[in-house]
Amino acid sequence: MAAFPSSPIPAANPRVVPPPVGALLSRLPAYPGSMLVVTALNLALARHLPDDVGRLLLHKKMRVQVRDARLAFDFAWTGQRFAPHAPLVAPAVADVTLSATAHDFLLLAQRQQDPDTLFFSRRLSMEGDTELGLVVKNALDAIELPVLDPRQWAHTLAPRQVLGRLRRRLDPAPRHGG
Repeated sequence: MAAFPSSPIPAANPRVVPPPVGALLSRLPAYPGSMLVVTALNLALARHLPDDVGRLLLHKKMRVQVRDARLAFDFAWTGQRFAPHAPLVAPAVADVTLSATAHDFLLLAQRQQDPDTLFFSRRLSMEGDTELGLVVKNALDAIELPVLDPRQWAHTLAPRQVLGRLRRRLDPAPRHGG
């Protein structure tokens, strides 16, 4: 009879997307995710982007990689808004790529961690045109953005409310009686 090791199995890191989930996410088409990312960027940043930064970003290919989720979001600045673009394939590369875990990107968005700390601890990496990346980082630091707080969406994203809105869209005719 085989003996089992006496040491406990290490618990999964709750701050990292589990590898099986990352493997599943990596199979999803990239464009819809990039569309969601640019929608958020346009709502939060586009109107605040300084003109000089906008000129530097014009038509530059940017990528945000969420390492543990195995996702990449590709987009560019058109001069008026961020727009998704088709995923980059070899030999094409982004002008600048930012990579971190989902948890670290969330910490950045919530302003619980600053990019320099993550960068120097090697939890955030930048590849490609580092000058462009630093200009973007400095511009973002200078903009007073609202702190991302997922709890603000809890009520509108609760399953009962989502199903109610979906039901009303699919069946707009009022129901009479029980």
